[in-house]
Amino acid sequence: MKVYGASICVDCRNYKAIQESRGFEAEYVDITEDTGKLKEFLQLRDREPVFAPVRERGGIGIPLFVREDGQKTFDINEALSWIGQPPVREEELMETYPSCGIHGCK
Repeated sequence: MKVYGASICVDCRNYKAIQESRGFEAEYVDITEDTGKLKEFLQLRDREPVFAPVRERGGIGIPLFVREDGQKTFDINEALSWIGQPPVREEELMETYPSCGIHGCK
């Protein structure tokens, strides 16, 4: 599995903490690390139908989970099921936050 994310994203930080605590393998691509990684992600974001609702609401679309066969999801529990991992337990979340969007947090 490949995961696109960024250190400035709460959901991405939670995913990374879960990956670290559980010890499973997955390729993590921090899209803010360099322009090549950002371009790779933007090509997906601009072309893939899964991003249509994300673009409509002004979202970024991370974390994005990509299965080896190319299937994509934003749902961490679906992605974890691909690699035989159980769903996320509430106590595994390192950070919680209010509802946030392009116009700020509520």
